[in-house]
Amino acid sequence: MNRTTLSLIAGTTALAAVTAFAAFDSPSASGAAAPRAAAQLPVERTSLLCPAPSMSDIADTAYTSFTPVSKGAASSGKAQLQAAAGQSDETGGKAGGKGSKGGKGAASKADEPVLAPKAPGTPATGETSGAEAPALIGTADGRFAPGWTVQETTEVAAGTGRGLLGVNCTGADTEFWFPGASTAAGRTDYVHLTNPDDSAAVVDIELYGKDGAIKSPLGENLSVDAHASEPILLSTLTEERQADLTVHVSVRSGRVGAAVQALDDKVGGDWLAAAADPAGSLVLPGIPKDATDVRLTAFTPGDDDADLKIRLASPAGLITPAGNETLHVKSGMSTTVDLGDVTRGEAGSLVLTPTDQTVPVVAALQVIRGKGDKKETAFIPATAAVGTRATSADNSAKGTTLALTAPTGTATVKVTASAGSEGGTPVTKTYTLKSGTTQNIDAPAPAGLKGTYALTVEPVSGAPVYASRTLAATEGGIPAFTVQPLPNDHGTVSVPRTEQDLSVLQN
Repeated sequence: MNRTTLSLIAGTTALAAVTAFAAFDSPSASGAAAPRAAAQLPVERTSLLCPAPSMSDIADTAYTSFTPVSKGAASSGKAQLQAAAGQSDETGGKAGGKGSKGGKGAASKADEPVLAPKAPGTPATGETSGAEAPALIGTADGRFAPGWTVQETTEVAAGTGRGLLGVNCTGADTEFWFPGASTAAGRTDYVHLTNPDDSAAVVDIELYGKDGAIKSPLGENLSVDAHASEPILLSTLTEERQADLTVHVSVRSGRVGAAVQALDDKVGGDWLAAAADPAGSLVLPGIPKDATDVRLTAFTPGDDDADLKIRLASPAGLITPAGNETLHVKSGMSTTVDLGDVTRGEAGSLVLTPTDQTVPVVAALQVIRGKGDKKETAFIPATAAVGTRATSADNSAKGTTLALTAPTGTATVKVTASAGSEGGTPVTKTYTLKSGTTQNIDAPAPAGLKGTYALTVEPVSGAPVYASRTLAATEGGIPAFTVQPLPNDHGTVSVPRTEQDLSVLQN
């Protein structure tokens, strides 16, 4: 091939490149104007994974799907939840259910959707019962994708883990941290792994106790089939029985959704969602004001120890719990401290900050309400800030509490209650949070509410805001409850503004 031909090919290729891509040369380099700031546009596709809800024959599970109305979203699209095609024998098998409201009926066949929402701005609900309810794989595109949120809430009247269990269905990822799991006698903890993709995923589960890493060769190189879900019983991975563990799920190939179902013989149970990524400062929002015992588990995955200040963001401001001013977390070891009834009857969020050197840490709280044999458990992992918007589905007129905290400065927040799943008119209220405080609000409810509704939290101005939502219901004298942190709902994505720049042909 001669030099003339090569030059012609090179020139043609360069021209094609500039029509397909934007040139981001600085003005000093090309004379062109500086690139404009990236635009925040609604996402066009969202995937969510819901773990198998329960192994109890007397479990009743509700699913609630909600997409906020987003400016600039597509005019068409759909969202649906379907049973994971491959189910482990431990989870029970094929899909089944009683029916749904606000969409198509709950599935009686594995290939039928559990629910299919009709429009953004209105929740869709579905329900199922028994031990055979499968894990679900959900997809939403077009107008249903921005901020799509699905809540799975299960009531178990008796037995191990009885009470109210709730979890936000989450997207697939490659790494998860779960401080606060256990292999102790009386606890039955499962890591649920769900694979949404067309090929098998390979996963490692590592356990870290009070003395460091625990030998668990059975947790290595675990395979999760395509479109399948596997519950892994933690106590089968090691012979050690420890009350406080940090579980690390890492994916060698593929990706999965992960959540820990923690069930206790005496104090109920709940889902332990993955903690926020390791960071020097952490916020654990929304400890119920009537909590009778709060237990903090922290872990640092790096080579350095971490020294943390422990403070409670109360309605009056940041305070230091007496006797628990600081926490030393040794590298690679799970560290636990019992904070007792730290909230003292007031709203509260735990704030962890470095005393000196910043060392990344993960953390979670186990929270207990009630006394004697009337205790119930929930978990609050450290969570990311709300950011642009957070969404909470499956709220009711009674028993819903929204906790908002602004640890570092004053903030203004707008909270909107959606229409009800069976009727009602949206309502919006604005709240001001003082610096360092937590405010429990009786969540606004839509006018003329029928069914369940969703809440969206949108910071208007000021410092970062953190949030969680508590559902509570008294069952047989037991104060059943579940807490879900509310990080950003990822309704938008940053898209660079691009322009053609033919000057690259001159280089």
